[in-house]
Amino acid sequence: MKYSDYSHWTERATQWIEKHFATIREKPVRAQTNVGDIAARLPKTPPEQPVDMETIISDFEKIVPDGITHWQHPRFFAYFQSNAAPASMIAEQLTNAIASQCMLWQTSPAATEIEEVIIDWFRQAMDLPNGFKGVIQDSASSATLSAVLSMREHATSFTGNDTGLSQHPRLRIYCSSQVHSSVDKACWIAGIGQENLIKIPTNTEHQMDATKLQTAITTDRAAGHTPAGIVLCTGGTSIGACDNLPPLLEIAQTENLYTHLDAAWAGSAMICPELRYIWNGASNCDSIVFNPHKWLGANFDCSIQFLKDPNVQRRTMGLRPSYLETPQASEITNFNEWTVPLGRRFRALKLWFLVRAYGLEGLRKRMRNHINWSAELEAKIGAHPDFTLTTKRNLSLFTFQHTPPGADPNKASAALLQKINDDGRIYLTQTLHDGAYVIRFVAGQFDCTRKDVMMAYDVITELAIVN
Repeated sequence: MKYSDYSHWTERATQWIEKHFATIREKPVRAQTNVGDIAARLPKTPPEQPVDMETIISDFEKIVPDGITHWQHPRFFAYFQSNAAPASMIAEQLTNAIASQCMLWQTSPAATEIEEVIIDWFRQAMDLPNGFKGVIQDSASSATLSAVLSMREHATSFTGNDTGLSQHPRLRIYCSSQVHSSVDKACWIAGIGQENLIKIPTNTEHQMDATKLQTAITTDRAAGHTPAGIVLCTGGTSIGACDNLPPLLEIAQTENLYTHLDAAWAGSAMICPELRYIWNGASNCDSIVFNPHKWLGANFDCSIQFLKDPNVQRRTMGLRPSYLETPQASEITNFNEWTVPLGRRFRALKLWFLVRAYGLEGLRKRMRNHINWSAELEAKIGAHPDFTLTTKRNLSLFTFQHTPPGADPNKASAALLQKINDDGRIYLTQTLHDGAYVIRFVAGQFDCTRKDVMMAYDVITELAIVN
């Protein structure tokens, strides 16, 4: 294929995309294939000679859509949404064509400077202090790893990278059980270890208990360990739990501990002033992460990490061998020094397109709708005699169980969830909460409507009767 053929095949792809979105509501949300079905339709060996694009596109149309769980389906109510608004999709196409490697300012000045401006746009939109800077990571997992590595270096006076951890006392990281598993993985990769990730019990509101946090820190210091940092939570993946930040941050300040706030999902909603109460005190965190690819419409992958003092993370991550130096420009921003990967994509472009195409108020309206519709659904399910709400709604997320008389709620809920997802009209997922198997519902798909959300009630109650 030649560049001169690009417009022809791009038009062919565009036609497929337009038809795909025009008919997506007719498709089952979750892929209805069995393990191995798609692989069985592919050749076992690679082609020795070029295959014409007509055949390639035709094979795509025949094979791929059947094996896709449609994350852009308006009735995708599982996990957290991973959206792709049209304006963001167009920006991604341009990004793919430019194909810049944005590791340094000089390798792509526009990418670096647009990223700096976009970060500040969101800082303003979320009413964070002027001093906050930031970087666009691929996902919250990478931002959390960066923060845990910064905790390690901060606690070891920036000697961990040089000497390793063998000469240091055990480092301890603190969080609650409501944080994402990426915190566990970050402790593995950072060399801190699972045993040194201390999960603090929560109170009745599923918030980290400040008194028990202080006790754990005091006990660890007495045992000769080194407390290094605290990972806080706003909008946890399982049930949407939100820590009460001020007392935890007060402890962090007193104990000189680095703090990271995981707001991967809920952080996007902080562009709505009336919702910021759920992360009151966030401006005192050292690191904050949220994912525009979850609720704001940016294509995956796109995660913003705010930093109160970028020098801590730059000192932890930054390497500048001679071949990465920019002559006569020692003070410019090179974002590779803020992240684990050296190579970086031009992720800021889709955010630039997105915010301008919809405006902050357009994005706020979508999120407010999702929250209101979810509240309406929560009330309807809560009023049904065969269902029990297990955790109250936070923003657009709540959980429930199927509890018909005489049935085991865990087994009944699991059986109902399987029927729902096999049916295909909506897609829900589960979590374990206080030992119970519960069904999660979260609204947030970019083109979701009230009718889509209310259909969830119809499907759930219809299949519960069949169950």
